[in-house]
Amino acid sequence: MSATAILPRWDMTPVFPSLDSPEFAAAFASVVGQIDELGAFFDAEHIGGAGETKEGAPAGESMIGALERAIERLNATIQTYRTISAYISAFVTTNTRDALAQARYSELQRHSARLSQLTTRFTAWVGTLDVEALIAQSEAASAHAFALRKAKTSATHLMSPAEEALYAELNLTGGAAWGKLHGNVTSQLDVPMEIDGETRETPMSVVRTLAFEADRDVRRCAYEAELAGWERVSVPLAAALNSIKGQVNIVAARRGWATPLDAALFDAHIDRPTLDAMLGAAREYFPVFRRYLRAKAHTLGLPQLTWYDLFAPVAEGDKIWSYKQANQFIVEQFGTFTPRLSAFAARAFRENWIDAEPRPGKQDGAYCMWVQKDESRVFANFKPAFGGMSTLAHELGHGYHNMLLAGRTTLQRDTPMTLAETASIFCETIVRNAALAVAERDNDTKSQIEILEASLQGSCQIVVDITSRFLLEQGVFEKRRERELSVDELNTLMLDAQRQTYGHGLDPAALHPYMWAMKPHYYSAGRSYYNFPYMFGLLFGLGLYARYQQEGDSFTARYDDLLASTGLDDAATLAQRFGIDIRDGAFWRASLDLMRADVERFEKLVSAAPQN
Repeated sequence: MSATAILPRWDMTPVFPSLDSPEFAAAFASVVGQIDELGAFFDAEHIGGAGETKEGAPAGESMIGALERAIERLNATIQTYRTISAYISAFVTTNTRDALAQARYSELQRHSARLSQLTTRFTAWVGTLDVEALIAQSEAASAHAFALRKAKTSATHLMSPAEEALYAELNLTGGAAWGKLHGNVTSQLDVPMEIDGETRETPMSVVRTLAFEADRDVRRCAYEAELAGWERVSVPLAAALNSIKGQVNIVAARRGWATPLDAALFDAHIDRPTLDAMLGAAREYFPVFRRYLRAKAHTLGLPQLTWYDLFAPVAEGDKIWSYKQANQFIVEQFGTFTPRLSAFAARAFRENWIDAEPRPGKQDGAYCMWVQKDESRVFANFKPAFGGMSTLAHELGHGYHNMLLAGRTTLQRDTPMTLAETASIFCETIVRNAALAVAERDNDTKSQIEILEASLQGSCQIVVDITSRFLLEQGVFEKRRERELSVDELNTLMLDAQRQTYGHGLDPAALHPYMWAMKPHYYSAGRSYYNFPYMFGLLFGLGLYARYQQEGDSFTARYDDLLASTGLDDAATLAQRFGIDIRDGAFWRASLDLMRADVERFEKLVSAAPQN
């Protein structure tokens, strides 16, 4: 039996029996009712909209009561909505051909627009209040101080209530619809691919997994088939990207942001000096990652890597990472940090929270989503290699973070992407270091190379490739202010970004011009620059892990408290708990130095190993 013979699908029945069950129908109707009731309450209390409170309204007893009731109702409504949304998404992302799931998703989007309008009304209303006085006088306001202060600032970046309401409705047939088109087109895209001497229509998600094959001819054929597939759907995807970025440019300007990046930084709870310090440090270390790429080329017996060699296996260690073995190893190694983390992982595996099986109609990639109470679900396309186990550990880290946030209200759990990666990187590092230690103990050089390569491969993607994605998005936003971009122009921007970042580490004649079409992160009108937060998360997580190695057990309680507080303050303030200054390039370089050490160790091991 192969390592991928039996892979689980997640169990959603603890949430609702099925999409067509009476229980789900009742819950769907309930959240619609909650949204209606929230709107009626806002109208009665003059929260936003017509008759809204005047700027600087005093924090009298009636105002305190209104705010406390608004916070309570908004928290409850958003929490119920997110459970319904997560449940439907569980079916849409695992089978985009599921007509019922798509229909319910479309229905929910209409109500989502109304909830978005109400949330915006709340934000605008908070902008008129004396927030500091309310925080001083109300326990509920004090508990939500960061959310209220953020709303106060956000209110200065809102259009008029009528414009915001219209935008929320039009977005359903605008940016959200274009994003949905991208998801449907890419998940259902089949391309002709020669397999075992026979040309077959193969799902793009399967074709992309062939990038991990040992046979270079297979990788090359898959790469060529992939590029041909993206070219075939490039026109509608370019239309989607142009429409989304055009919309974001217009709305950001209307809301008073200088650029979409400024809005993204605010949402990420960081500032421009922090971003500049991090990206500046990353650029300094590009030559280190090019050394890694050259060392990998050496192990493969190649003068230089091409794009389709990026994920090629360089060694197959004696350890087989089947799904079951990955399960056991993760639970065991999480226990070296705390029993609580280990117990969480064991529960996730035991209760089938993970959908690990790649299959037609299932979207590519991996993610973790909160569904209810302290429960999450992990979406993966498991590959029987160390990288597959590492991905599971990463996503379970997100789930652990969700569990620690379970005691917070919805507004208190509003964690930015920058801090959302903290636990995932930390958990991934626990497993990586443990696997490396086992291989070193057993004098298993091949496994050491495999593990180091998987880690460096991921780090290279997050430091080098993420920078290329950032540059691409920045370029698209700038040029989209003037006009739409053609497919050729998008390809040129993508290739230029890859040449700036990968440099001579990759063959410039064999890059990936269609990465703009493949990456779903570009196709969200509500979340721009879905790239630099990953780099922040990686380097911040590594920095925290280094502190753990220095401090030992005294670190763990503070770490859990940090994760439970990621929606309660900005990133710089939370980092100061550990004496970290994220605006100082020295912190980012210290984390990157850990990667330099890995590159040096990798170079030493592969120089002594025979070439593939």
